[in-house]
Amino acid sequence: MSTLKTSRNDNSVDDFIAGVADESRRRDAEAVRELMARVTGEQPAMWGDSIVGFGERRLRYDSGRELDWPLVGFSPRKQALTLYIMDGFAGYQELLGRLGKHSTGKACLYIKRLDQVDLDVLEDLVARSVRHVRSA
Repeated sequence: MSTLKTSRNDNSVDDFIAGVADESRRRDAEAVRELMARVTGEQPAMWGDSIVGFGERRLRYDSGRELDWPLVGFSPRKQALTLYIMDGFAGYQELLGRLGKHSTGKACLYIKRLDQVDLDVLEDLVARSVRHVRSA
């Protein structure tokens, strides 16, 4: 069995964020780190080389495959700040409608600039997702 590339490790979250070249993206990453720490009550940890995750949960796929994954996380990617909302976006349409400029994938929320979204709505979205995942 191969080792999962994106697993929790002891790399420094502070060093990772400090190494983000774009100053605006770095500030956004710092703000999201604070938001997710506040919401989860967890300390951030690196997952792989580029994801900052909070908490941990065990994922079980229909195939029987299992892996550990954060409750919620983010990555300051070059194209957008990517937030990993682990339960996806079903049921969050009202919040997404009030969030501001963003796009979504299956479980990814893409934000080009944090100043283009409502931070209170973002915090509510993250908090609801974390509550949902913890109760599952």
